[in-house]
Amino acid sequence: MKQKKITLLVGDNPFLGISHLSQNRARNRGNALDDPKNCAHLVALSIVNGADGFMFSACNKTLAILEELRKNEIIKDLDLYAIVPYAFEYVRLATQMGGFSALAKKVLKEMASSRNFMAILRGFKGVAGTDIESLTKAYLSYEFSRIKSSAGKEAHLNSILLHQAITDLALAFNLKPLFKAHTDFALSLGIKPGFNTGNFPYLVKKLKEWSIDLSEVLIAAPFNKVGFQMNPSKEECEKALAEYPEPTVIAVSVLAAGYLKPSEAVDYIKTLPNISGVVIGVSKEKHANETFRLFKESFAE
Repeated sequence: MKQKKITLLVGDNPFLGISHLSQNRARNRGNALDDPKNCAHLVALSIVNGADGFMFSACNKTLAILEELRKNEIIKDLDLYAIVPYAFEYVRLATQMGGFSALAKKVLKEMASSRNFMAILRGFKGVAGTDIESLTKAYLSYEFSRIKSSAGKEAHLNSILLHQAITDLALAFNLKPLFKAHTDFALSLGIKPGFNTGNFPYLVKKLKEWSIDLSEVLIAAPFNKVGFQMNPSKEECEKALAEYPEPTVIAVSVLAAGYLKPSEAVDYIKTLPNISGVVIGVSKEKHANETFRLFKESFAE
């Protein structure tokens, strides 16, 4: 079993009103998390209690949180892990704007206003030729510039991960060019490419088939004691993890959307090989204080 320091990351689900068990639970968190300043405060408090970084889906809300962290000079103390695209936001916008063609025009317009000319060039090339590689690189350039603009020059963007909805859909359609383009382009920026998935064993299998070096990529996937969201099964996910060549896997859903106690999550994660990080969402100061302190102390033993 390969072991290394566990990176503890603040997750953004509570900030975005997401609960994988209950929408009532998400609504009952109240309005405090509607304010990016309050969210940034919880991130900062988590850092004080042992968190190392922030994993977030790139959207207007989280970019505003990054701006608050930059203003408060906390950003330099964080490792940032961005998930793109924030699929739910784009689906909502497409619905509001009357379809994906209108949404595509909006994104291209935003690329132009960002003055990221390389992204603009790649974007028009991709649209003209339906070129997956060019479209992927154009979009990543656009998101990279948005994140850096909000986070500032002192920010450390450790990884850009493809959103689970995109990763798993691309897997279903066997879109090797998309995975290769994302990996190669992120590496060219000096950033670790990553993939957020709900089917860890299948993603690992396909990356191996496509000769994508597993030591060069980061995978975020569910791992928890009760097998919540671990597809196709808890046993197969654990088997694939045990056979993984490097500790470059970040465990998400470790609390099973609040079903498990933090102490139960710690005990389970400590039994797993090749886990390099853990993501924990917090919605209250009490969570930021107690949960991250527990994880930090437990993994320091």
